[in-house]
Amino acid sequence: MFSHRAKLSVYCILLSGGLLGLLSCGQKAANSEGDRTTYEIPDSLLKTLVIDTVKISNITNSIKFNGVIDFNPDKVANIFPLISGNVQNIKVQLGDYVKAGQVLGTVKSSEIANYNAALINAEANVKLTAAQLARTEDMAKSGLASQVDVTSAKVNHEQALAAKTAAEKILSINGNSLNGEYMIKSPIDGFIVQKNVTNGMSIRSDNSTSLFTVSDLKEVWVQANVYEANIDKVHEGDEVDVATITYPDKVFTGRIDKLMNTLDPTSRVMKMRVVLPNPNYMLKPQMFATVTVNNGLKQQAISVPSQALIFDNSQYYVIVYKNQKDVKIRSVDIISSNGKTTYIKSGIEPGEMVIGSQAILIYGALNN
Repeated sequence: MFSHRAKLSVYCILLSGGLLGLLSCGQKAANSEGDRTTYEIPDSLLKTLVIDTVKISNITNSIKFNGVIDFNPDKVANIFPLISGNVQNIKVQLGDYVKAGQVLGTVKSSEIANYNAALINAEANVKLTAAQLARTEDMAKSGLASQVDVTSAKVNHEQALAAKTAAEKILSINGNSLNGEYMIKSPIDGFIVQKNVTNGMSIRSDNSTSLFTVSDLKEVWVQANVYEANIDKVHEGDEVDVATITYPDKVFTGRIDKLMNTLDPTSRVMKMRVVLPNPNYMLKPQMFATVTVNNGLKQQAISVPSQALIFDNSQYYVIVYKNQKDVKIRSVDIISSNGKTTYIKSGIEPGEMVIGSQAILIYGALNN
């Protein structure tokens, strides 16, 4: 059994130990709180960040459509055979750039030889009728020919002149060749986008297929399919962005030039046409394209760049920026997004600044 004094001593020791323990815990908590510092964006990261200002803007919806690049048929020359014959000396290939008047190939043709012969005969007939007219007029002066004879000689000469003019024009249309060859020439500057002829091929003037198709490709068409559910959401004149697989970081801008207003009975789609300038001939016929129609509504809302948004745990966030040492996570409720811009219902106010690039890095650092 402990004496009363011993019990009191043990009690005092335990009490002192408890107080020391509480003080120690409090000191650790204080130290832990004191060690925690405010997050500061590193200088190296700050230099690369995009800081955007929250603003009010018109709500724009975006709808994506699949399309195909095509050449503009209004700026295309289809070269059909004007004569029959055998093709030789094809000098160009598909995709080659040609100049107006450039010879693309030749055709050995009996028709051209006949046109040349017809001109020679017409020229000889003109000389003959001219001589007959002169002789008849001399005989009329001597009373050996009547006025009717003179008139008949004049008609014959005029007919010979007309036949010569017709023969010249026919030969001119077919290249004015005097050796039985027809020159296939390009009527415009542009690229060979179709080639349906080879050396040695026999052609006829009634062929329904062109020999070559030449397009300047300074402008191209984008033909896109619009499904029934989206017909009321597209209009002629709407702004569009066109993207391709070939140039994933390049966006071509244009407007809807034409809506065909008829549906394909099989696919149930309406064709939409976009005319695009084609700098440096980057866009090639038959490339696949994605057409994004930006359709403006008569409504306004708070807006931020879509890259400023962070989605985590079923909630959208932005990083509000005041200065390098004052950045905070803010939850927001969104109305809609068109890909480039997101429209905000609540959570931020116009005039505030948000991190518009690499926001996820700062979000992660603030959550550590």
